[in-house]
Amino acid sequence: MAEADLFALESAALANAKAAHANPDADARAALAEMIVHYERLMRESRRLIRRSDRAELDMTQMNRQLHELAQQLEYRATHDPLSGALNRAAVIDKATACLQQADMALIVLDIDHFKWINDDFGHPAGDTVIKTVVSCLRTLLGPDVAVGRVGGEEFSVIWPTSDIDEAREVGHHICNAIADQVFGAPIDRQITASVGVSWNPQDTAFELAYSHADEALYAAKRAGRNCVKVYSHLPLPVTPPPPAPEDASAPCL
Repeated sequence: MAEADLFALESAALANAKAAHANPDADARAALAEMIVHYERLMRESRRLIRRSDRAELDMTQMNRQLHELAQQLEYRATHDPLSGALNRAAVIDKATACLQQADMALIVLDIDHFKWINDDFGHPAGDTVIKTVVSCLRTLLGPDVAVGRVGGEEFSVIWPTSDIDEAREVGHHICNAIADQVFGAPIDRQITASVGVSWNPQDTAFELAYSHADEALYAAKRAGRNCVKVYSHLPLPVTPPPPAPEDASAPCL
């Protein structure tokens, strides 16, 4: 089926004008008048189409902006803890794994001491405030570019790329001291502290091993009385009990 010619009338007027121009005896004024009518109509339609196209382009731009903002919101919600705004556990694992594939890294884990007592004594809203304040304290201390994550109820992780284990230990002490010095406000009327565990890991260490070592150091800090820092590589080696002596075959039976 042949497509309709959208410019059939204009084409006919143009043909009449060409014929009048070629024929000196033709009524050129009539042909010109007809061309003027159609040209003016084309100008009106062109302006209308341009306005419509501009509106459509504006609508498309706004829609793309909204889609981009929605994608950013969804990505943020998928990677961040809704209460504190810190990275969630999955995001911490992804970032730490990517970091370990490229460089040496310290993994610092911290746990708020006696957090259950805070909830029991002051209520869960106060406990939520403590969690948010700890994250804010870490960001103020470490800077906005350092990856801080909430990996459990009152447990947090910090990804610190470094080749210097002493630097990692110092960062752990700064974190411990900053939280101990933080003022949390009413109704909390006591000092809030945290225990800190640090593992230093060479490039290509598996995240699971890095986290296991940091977690072991954290529990060593808890056992040491809390509000302190322990580094995995500085922990005493576990004492292996000696194997039992073989029984003397010549010993008399009792």
